[in-house]
Parts: sequence; structure tokens; C-alpha cells
Amino acid sequence: MGVAAGPIRVVVAKPGLDGHDRGAKVIARALRDAGMEVIYTGLHQTPEQIVATAIQEDADAIGLSILSGAHNTLFAAVIDLLKERDAADILVFGGGIIPEEDIPPLREKGVAQIFTPGATTTTIVEWVRENVRQPASSS
Repeated sequence: MGVAAGPIRVVVAKPGLDGHDRGAKVIARALRDAGMEVIYTGLHQTPEQIVATAIQEDADAIGLSILSGAHNTLFAAVIDLLKERDAADILVFGGGIIPEEDIPPLREKGVAQIFTPGATTTTIVEWVRENVRQPASSS
């Protein structure tokens, strides 16, 4: 797969039973205002729905927002489903109320970055620009 043309496409999702979506909407708007195409899935999405949306929308990345404490289970489920669907090239990042001790295992599982409370929209936008759709080194 080559480097896609056009703006970076990001699915912003709220998995599980978490009903607080203000942060996800703020991030979605910041990414959109930075020139990215953003698909916001809404509340109460299953990992299967999120992965299906990302594949259908030809997303470059999935941004997960979790405040419910189910981050270990839900992040892992999204990563595993992407691998099963041969879509592991879709980068997964996330944010929310995630204890510091849970971040290293999430990163080992394949979550590219975790943003905790206090991360600025500028920091998140810059990270997405720098880390999504990086061309493979030419041989």
C-alpha cells in the first residue's frame, strides 16, 4: 500500500458504555480544523463497529476516547480486530482517564499514543500529523 493522497482521515470513537463525549468532540473539531477528514462515530460503539467504520471509511487512524475505566479491554479489542481484518496499518491512538501504569501495556499491545487529561489539542494535532501516514523508507 502506498502513501495515500489527500487529507489524513481519522475515525474518532467512543467505545463501550461511556456516555461523556465532550472531549472526543473537541478533538474531532481540532483535527477537522487542522485540515483532516474526521468521522465521529458517536457514543456507545462496539470495537466491531469502530473497526468496520475505519475500514469502510478508509481511515488512516482511529482515535479512541475512554473515560469509563474499560480502556485495557476496549483498546485491545480494537487492535485485535484490526489485525484480524488485515487492517493493522490503521494507527490507533487514544485518550481519556487512563492511569499512568496502564499506558506501557497499552503501548506494547499496539496503541501508538495515549493522551491523558491536560494534553492540548495542538499537541494531539501535531502528533497525528507527524505519526500518521508516514511513508516507508525507500530501498
